[in-house]
Amino acid sequence: MVETLSLRFQVGARTLAAIPRRLVRVSISLDAVIGGVRSALPPLPVDADGYLVTSLPETMLAGLDTQGLRAFVRQRYVRYHVDLAAGEAAWLATLSGSARSGIRRKARKLALANGGALDIRGYHTPASFAVFYPLAYAVSATTYQARLLRSGLPEDAESVRHLQACAAADALRAWLLFLDGEPVAYLCCTADGGSLRYDHVGHDPTHNALSPGAVLQVEALRELFAEARFARFDFTEGEGQHKRQFSTGGTACVDVLLLRPTPANRVTVAALRTFDAAMASAKRAATHPIVARLAKKIRR
Repeated sequence: MVETLSLRFQVGARTLAAIPRRLVRVSISLDAVIGGVRSALPPLPVDADGYLVTSLPETMLAGLDTQGLRAFVRQRYVRYHVDLAAGEAAWLATLSGSARSGIRRKARKLALANGGALDIRGYHTPASFAVFYPLAYAVSATTYQARLLRSGLPEDAESVRHLQACAAADALRAWLLFLDGEPVAYLCCTADGGSLRYDHVGHDPTHNALSPGAVLQVEALRELFAEARFARFDFTEGEGQHKRQFSTGGTACVDVLLLRPTPANRVTVAALRTFDAAMASAKRAATHPIVARLAKKIRR
């Protein structure tokens, strides 16, 4: 299916500009990533500018059939996952001692703030999803994902129907964490083969000091270990400190743009390449001791 996607010129969470392109998104599942399964690209409709291939294992990049399109690597990252089949004890053994003590400390702190016990509720059926969605959406509206990245819990009817269908097929797991009876963090995941995807997550930033997102993540994993329904928990595309900390494995992946070689697309690729190179240079420069000291003085 062709989608109009925005190719963003982004600094952190701030989008400076965006170029719309009609693309066929090809998202590679974690099962295929781990199994090293190569799959052919679907036919490209005549009204499409090209493809956006996400989570292509880096080892497969050289053998990618570009079909004569201009290829451009937009992002490199490790796609992290948790091996749920190994069990909770094996997962905990992969964490450092400081990580394990941090998990216990955060859970105790949040429980104390809630009268002595954690209040985490699961919503896995169609009926319970109807309860979950409006509560989670209220939390999502407070998050930076929704305000800055427009990537909070989906609100369009088609996406909500998809989540409802997943619940009906026993392919949805969702949780809310409550504080004093009010929801402050949510996690909503859908199944993809033998994996459960980290699709939608967020917490009310006014409670950052209590680490509600981290506490909810750990308790959700514990429930999934006990349920033994899924083989893996998939942290999906992109990196993050919590993904590195909680994962048991990862695969180096890339997101690749494949665009028709039209004049407009050539200009687009050149602009994106120049911008991304400038951002990479800026990040390297920011780590230089002189620049770091200067930035510190400016912040003062």
